[in-house]
Amino acid sequence: MNPVALITGASRGIGRGIALELAAIGFDLVINFTANRKAALETAAKCVEKGEIRAEICQADIAVAKDRRTLINFTRSTFGRLDLLVNNAGVAPEIRADILEADESSFDRLISVNVKGPYFLTQLAAKWMIEQVRNSSDTTARPRIVTISSVSAYTASVNRGDYCVSKAALSMLTPLFATRLAEYGIGVYEIRPGIIETDMTATVKEKYDALFKQGIAPITRWGKPEDVGKAVAAIAQGFLPYSTGEIINVDGGFHLRRL
Repeated sequence: MNPVALITGASRGIGRGIALELAAIGFDLVINFTANRKAALETAAKCVEKGEIRAEICQADIAVAKDRRTLINFTRSTFGRLDLLVNNAGVAPEIRADILEADESSFDRLISVNVKGPYFLTQLAAKWMIEQVRNSSDTTARPRIVTISSVSAYTASVNRGDYCVSKAALSMLTPLFATRLAEYGIGVYEIRPGIIETDMTATVKEKYDALFKQGIAPITRWGKPEDVGKAVAAIAQGFLPYSTGEIINVDGGFHLRRL
């Protein structure tokens, strides 16, 4: 029986990159999407090509409590188990606005999707994972939780302060749940991507092309969704057995302070 991963926001971008890497190591998948069903089906089809795995899609908006329950219930009824939750879904501001001018509607939207959604989805998943651990005779295999955040958790961008605040808040999810779930052997991790080439960053490509040439990061290239996916795959395979609450930077060295 294959292990099972639930990936939020997996129809495209980083989520799709994660799904493909997990499929390659034999995970069955729940591909969550909010609106783009066609893209979700494309992701599922690409994943199935990777090996003897199943990939099912489930529409749910993680900002909505009912949808979060639907997502967990779908995973339970379809696969009967959950070995890995990947909190990947997130949104950027629809309009980049100076923090002196930004309104509350964008802030509320980002907090709802980027913070509240993953927090309470993790709560639901964690309760099910504890149930699995208690009912399992296998003491070596334990579920894991990975949250995809951003270098914006600590990098000030004054034209999208709401996004930075949401990612900073999201980063606290990992130490909280890592502490709470350690007694059950459930590892909890944060992956902090840098500048990743997706459709979300396509609108600022020229800006970051120039910044890479100026040395914004020691590794002078755009990150790829598969770079993040490989980090998730390492965690999924249990390569960090004596770590929890850990931040893994996938940012080309952006986080390094240099003189």
